[in-house]
Amino acid sequence: MNRLHQITLALLGLLLPLCHVARSETPNIVIIFADDLGYGDISCNGATKINTPRIDQLAAEGIRFTDAHAAASICSPSRYGILTGHSPWRLGKKGNGYSLPPDRLNLASMLRTQNYRAATIGKWHLGYDKDFNKTPIKGPLDRGFTYHFSVPSNHNDSTRAFLENGELVGRKEGEAYKIVKGQKIPDGLAEPRVEDLVDTTLTQKAIEFIDRNADKPFLLYFTPCCPHTHVTPHADFRGTSDAGLLGDYVQELDSHVGKILDTLDKHGLSENTIVIFTSDNGGSPKDFTGTHHVKLNLASTDGDILNKYKTAKIDARKMGHLTNGQYKDGKGYPWEGGHRIPMIVRWPGKVQPNTTTDYLLNLTDIFATAAEVIGFELPDDAAEDSFSFLPILMGQKADHQREAIFIQGDSKDNAIAVCTGRWKLIEWKRGNEKDKKPDQTHALFDLEADPGETNDVSESYPERVQLLTDALAEARENGRTRP
Repeated sequence: MNRLHQITLALLGLLLPLCHVARSETPNIVIIFADDLGYGDISCNGATKINTPRIDQLAAEGIRFTDAHAAASICSPSRYGILTGHSPWRLGKKGNGYSLPPDRLNLASMLRTQNYRAATIGKWHLGYDKDFNKTPIKGPLDRGFTYHFSVPSNHNDSTRAFLENGELVGRKEGEAYKIVKGQKIPDGLAEPRVEDLVDTTLTQKAIEFIDRNADKPFLLYFTPCCPHTHVTPHADFRGTSDAGLLGDYVQELDSHVGKILDTLDKHGLSENTIVIFTSDNGGSPKDFTGTHHVKLNLASTDGDILNKYKTAKIDARKMGHLTNGQYKDGKGYPWEGGHRIPMIVRWPGKVQPNTTTDYLLNLTDIFATAAEVIGFELPDDAAEDSFSFLPILMGQKADHQREAIFIQGDSKDNAIAVCTGRWKLIEWKRGNEKDKKPDQTHALFDLEADPGETNDVSESYPERVQLLTDALAEARENGRTRP
């Protein structure tokens, strides 16, 4: 070997750790997408009344994002955002009735181009055929997923059944399925879901999927129902936290996370698997009184659960637990508590363990990051609001300088949050927000000085308001934020 060759090899050795992932790599991707888990619900984010050792393990072995945001402050649009890389506020829809268009590239269909197996297991909340008596029921299998096991929208939804690969689980043979108002169990359903066993079932299905696909690259989009209302933890976890049933439910979630991690270890997959742990939106500080009339189907009523589930979130607060930490309000609102969420990424050998970052991240960014990992070039008509954060995972500087992220702030498509890290603008449609003056359509907050969003400084910084409203107007006009 000549001297020039030796120098070249030495230089390559220095440069390789700084390079992005080699295009030939096909790591498994596991996304654990909790439901209504607030920023302050896990102990590595400051919770003291709840113990989450397996989630904390992920943080110790990976990178924790402290300024990560859901695409929306409610469930269905947030799930649309993570799977499409497209901001849900662009659709102009109200409520939770979002669906995944069959003609739009999504995370599963993109990964399928690289021969990934793709499973969605858990809460779906992105639409099915309306008639469950016409099978197969169209849904995720028509959107790129190869396996599907779910609750349609949540463990308290009126279907009271699981769906698996286009079929209702536990259907009575020869009898039509029909939801009857006021009736606990729909007609035509022999095996209804059991609320306090739902996440146990979902976790087992996720484990079985990993077991079946350990020899090939896979995407596991795992979406447990914990800790969404109804707050109905498994009997084994009741009374285990210092935050009542809500804390118990989060600790159950932690156990399920641990079982997924243990399964990866069992198959020797941990080193070649990107694990992303996050939540669809912030926690709800209040209990949903509208669900109290539902007759729960429980395996166990121990621990006075039939009464305590109705006040679980209020009880947790009385016990000193703040589901969204220092941040204001929660699910369904444009305040930080509604959309700032836990976010941890583990990728052994690539991500420096036990690190944190204040990089400004929107969950729409998972799409472009996965694309860069597998070497997929995104077309212009896909993932329009997704930026790869792979350089951040690699300990480098981001390739782009993002000015702001834009978040659907409420269920009425009435507010958009514009976040830049320090500065936060909320834009409301005129006359529809009780927390502002009738003629005021914007509020500005300095999150460094005021993380609780108690002081609107829009009158003191009119130029900052203008800058951020212009950025939002440009994002609207362009129909995209990704160049």
